[in-house]
Amino acid sequence: MELQYYPIVIVGAGESGIATACRLKQKLGFHDFVLFDRQGDIGGTWYINRYPGVACDIPALLYSFSFAPNYSWTSLFPEGQEILSYLGDVCRKFRVTDHLRLNTEVTDAIWLQDEEEWELTLTHLAEGAGDLSAADRHARVQKHGEASVHLKRERVRAKILVSCVGGLVEPKAWPSDIPGVETFQGDMFHSARWDYSVPLADRNVVVIGAGSSAAQFVPRLTKAPFLAKSVTQLMKSPPWVNPRPPVPQAWRKYSRTVLNTVPGLGKLLRLLLFLGAESFWLLFGVSDFSVRRRKRFEARILRNLERTVSEKYRRILVPDYPVGCKRTVLDGQWLECLNEGNVDLTNRPLLSVQSSGVTLGPQPGYATEPSDETLQLPADVIILANGFDTSTFLHSLKVTGVGGKSLQEVWAERGGPHAYLGLGVDGFPNFFTILGPNTLSGHSSAILASENAISYMLNFVPGILSGEVRTVQIKTQPLLDYTADVQARTKTKVWPSCNSWYLGAKGWNSAVCPYSQLQFTFMCMFPRWHHWDVKYTEKGLAKRYFRRRAACFLVFSLTVMAVMLKFLR
Repeated sequence: MELQYYPIVIVGAGESGIATACRLKQKLGFHDFVLFDRQGDIGGTWYINRYPGVACDIPALLYSFSFAPNYSWTSLFPEGQEILSYLGDVCRKFRVTDHLRLNTEVTDAIWLQDEEEWELTLTHLAEGAGDLSAADRHARVQKHGEASVHLKRERVRAKILVSCVGGLVEPKAWPSDIPGVETFQGDMFHSARWDYSVPLADRNVVVIGAGSSAAQFVPRLTKAPFLAKSVTQLMKSPPWVNPRPPVPQAWRKYSRTVLNTVPGLGKLLRLLLFLGAESFWLLFGVSDFSVRRRKRFEARILRNLERTVSEKYRRILVPDYPVGCKRTVLDGQWLECLNEGNVDLTNRPLLSVQSSGVTLGPQPGYATEPSDETLQLPADVIILANGFDTSTFLHSLKVTGVGGKSLQEVWAERGGPHAYLGLGVDGFPNFFTILGPNTLSGHSSAILASENAISYMLNFVPGILSGEVRTVQIKTQPLLDYTADVQARTKTKVWPSCNSWYLGAKGWNSAVCPYSQLQFTFMCMFPRWHHWDVKYTEKGLAKRYFRRRAACFLVFSLTVMAVMLKFLR
């Protein structure tokens, strides 16, 4: 049976997948592609993260596409629903919705050497099943059968495969070293899969985690419409909490009108925001200059901490690692809400879970005081806010390249996930990853990184689509050299000085980019063509030969003309 064929398949309909589709249409005028996404709608992380208060911690002007600017944001840091609406507007404007195949998971991709194509295995999911985590889907299959999740499987072919599978996809599971969770009689869910059907009113809520997500939703839990009786937040280590900059009333009132009226003003402000974010990059180094700058920044944050929280929290909220080592929390209301009587923050470790409560261990650093005891807390609802599984790239997508070796096997052999500019790996022709390894930024916009990678990829796509190029892949040595440089630069930053999701268990950096966004942008703007292995078709070789002959003839003609003009003077 002949399989359905697509010249380009994009996996993932988050912001990277949407941007890829839009640029294929806008820049290349190409329309014969398809986007597969396992979830029930577009938006990726902005679709699936629906917890109260979910918002962007990057200024909105910087967290929007350069090719589809939006100057009508309702706030400087818009909430998730507004970002999701913006992404939907972009899809409609560029007619991307015609190319979407939702509730469809790409589970396998195999490179067929003879045909020089990718063969993909698709799993069509039951309505709503794609919105569940992998663990929850497995549990549903065990309980209700295969048909409750997987409807049918299908295979398709593609010439070019583009992975836009994000890194913040699978929420972390319950900590394996904490016993008793199976005895808990209350409700429990992860913040990345918020369950609005669970009532919180007049109930004791325990929140596990103190990162950016928790800082956004914890202040909402004791207020309408949730009205929790009490909120106890368990914090393993304190984050650096940077206060959200105040927004002048004039900006709130007039910004949309002015930005939509004055030509070029929005682009100028976007540039200024980009440069302002780049200045934060200087905090990540280990030079004397970076250390001094970091100390000043930390002092400002600590002054705000002293002004905002009570003495009870000041000691446990001072981090023991330099700022920039982990993602900084941009605070809107979190520190203020800790002063409420029914909100408590503790760094006591979680020891176990019972049917209607949790047991906490002694508070660190107080071994000689009465608090050197376990503490029993009532719990009706437990909310996990312990982040995502960032150690696994591509998650359920298994990519098998030349010689039958999977991408995961290649990465395991070489020490960890890596890709040239986060985009390509040798042995995997016509395969590109957007927001791949080492492209996330601790200080700037992920959308900028996506657009850089897409622009770089589009240098190769036209040749493949026109039939002039058979395959494109990064050469092995340039990839290894680039990877070695990434890991070496990582050691010159503050990231190895603490335990975070930036680095793996053995110190391998597969997440954060060790270059400034400005430097990375220039690297993507000026491709090093000799680093790529481009195999031409006969048609492509003929055109390449003709272009070279034409270029040589043009240079020769100009030289002759220059010599003649010199002698005719």
